[in-house]
Amino acid sequence: VQLQACGGGLVQARDSLRLSCAASGRTSTNYVMGWFRQAPGKEREFVAAIRWSEGNTYYPDSVKGRFTISRDNAKNTLYLQMNSLKPEDTAVYYCAAKTGSGVYYVAAGYPYWGQGTQVTVSS
Repeated sequence: VQLQACGGGLVQARDSLRLSCAASGRTSTNYVMGWFRQAPGKEREFVAAIRWSEGNTYYPDSVKGRFTISRDNAKNTLYLQMNSLKPEDTAVYYCAAKTGSGVYYVAAGYPYWGQGTQVTVSS
């Protein structure tokens, strides 16, 4: 599975941004796809996940109500709509994919990763 993330940029606090992640190769509806982020000097952090077939979504409290993960089956593309952005959301954002087993919020459980896209939120 190959993942290609894009859509990052420099925005101001309270702005919105949408990230995209195009999946190709041996994709499957049995996958869980997720977004993670990593700020300088910090560990990679879970942001959102979606079960591709059912559409069930998962978020940590830090982004719940502000971020929305979605997918387009026809385009094999994952999205992350980010609203009400805060300076603390600044990080490199990665999309990732795994089979449906196991927990969804642990980065080590995802074998497939995109290259990352930088999101910078100024105050």
